[in-house]
Amino acid sequence: VQLQASGGGLVQAGGSLRLSCAATRRTSSNNGMGWFRQAPGKEREFVASISWNGGSTVYSDNVQGRFTISRDFAKSTVYLQMNSLKPEDTAVYYCAVSRTSYAGRELTGYNYWGQGTLVTVSS
Repeated sequence: VQLQASGGGLVQAGGSLRLSCAATRRTSSNNGMGWFRQAPGKEREFVASISWNGGSTVYSDNVQGRFTISRDFAKSTVYLQMNSLKPEDTAVYYCAVSRTSYAGRELTGYNYWGQGTLVTVSS
């Protein structure tokens, strides 16, 4: 499985961005998927995840109520809609495929990773 993340960029605080992550194989359609982020000098952290059928989603406390994860099975793509962005959301965002049909918060639960897309939120 190869993952191609896109949609990052520079946005002002309070603005919105939508990240996309396209998988090259349909194998990912049976697996949960997630988004993580890594800010400069910090460890990679969980942002959001979605189960194989889209029926279950999990969010970190930092983004709950502002970000929405979704997936399009026909396009083998997972999205992260980010609203009300804050400067502290600045990071490289990575998508990943879970080892199982559900997706949790732990990095070790994912076995395929995209290359990352940079999101910069200015104050």
